[in-house]
Amino acid sequence: MTTATATATLAPAASVAVIGLGAMGLPMATRLAGAMTAHGFDIAADRVALAAESGVIGFASAREAAAGVDAVLLAVRNGAQLHEALFGENGIAAVLAPGAVVIMTSTVGVDDVVAVAERLQQHGIALVDAPLSGGPVRAGEGDLLIVVGASPEARLVAAPVLERLASTLSVIGDRPGDGQAFKTVNQLLCGVHIAAAAEALALADALGLDRAATLETLAAGAAGSFMLGNRGPRMLEAYDEDGAEVLSRLDIFVKDMGIVTAAARANALSTPVAAAAEQLYLLGQSHGLAAADDSAVIRVVAPQRAG
Repeated sequence: MTTATATATLAPAASVAVIGLGAMGLPMATRLAGAMTAHGFDIAADRVALAAESGVIGFASAREAAAGVDAVLLAVRNGAQLHEALFGENGIAAVLAPGAVVIMTSTVGVDDVVAVAERLQQHGIALVDAPLSGGPVRAGEGDLLIVVGASPEARLVAAPVLERLASTLSVIGDRPGDGQAFKTVNQLLCGVHIAAAAEALALADALGLDRAATLETLAAGAAGSFMLGNRGPRMLEAYDEDGAEVLSRLDIFVKDMGIVTAAARANALSTPVAAAAEQLYLLGQSHGLAAADDSAVIRVVAPQRAG
């Protein structure tokens, strides 16, 4: 079936709307505003005001922000928010022009992205499945890892947006859903590595080892990992009165490890290590740590410090 996209003139995007100006959306919007026309919307007016300080044109609704742009970047929390943003009562799909692309940056799982891509195709709009890693600071610096699943035509339109945000841009496949599949594998390792780092540092503490010296020495040897080096220092702060600065909420890994274990079950694959890590994050959430930095998972392993 011929769609409107097939007859649209495709060109690299010169304008973008960022829907969702949270921890990741705001720095991405401000980064994009330095290179192209950038619109922004968030349900929190103060986030729109912050974006405006960096040249992002703020709007009172997602539809107003998305109207007329070449690309929309969605920084939503989960699959339900993705469907609502696009097809809800005030969904933006109705105002996007044929040939525009929707760039999905969040980790929501394969099924939701495939379903959304099929619905968007009926409007002549392509979905670029582009989950990312790196955190808010790297987002503002254009230093993200972004993996992409999308058709070559959609990637052409999205290229200026993705290249502005990424230091590492990897095309993992030509289908929406391929990016989510890769990110699911990525999050399995990240979630397990954080949980393992928490157990290791809690054990070192229980054995009476110097915490900072242990972390520094582990990171220099074969036991080192990115997550140990990144989350380890924050785990040393997890028992402070205010805890570590929240750079990645613990409940994000409740969501992501749920996606991992659901994907494993759907493919009849046993992932006992991932399942055990998922339980630690669920326990952390049930103990009131959902909004804490994910390094606070060490407090699930060892609720109190040894000394």
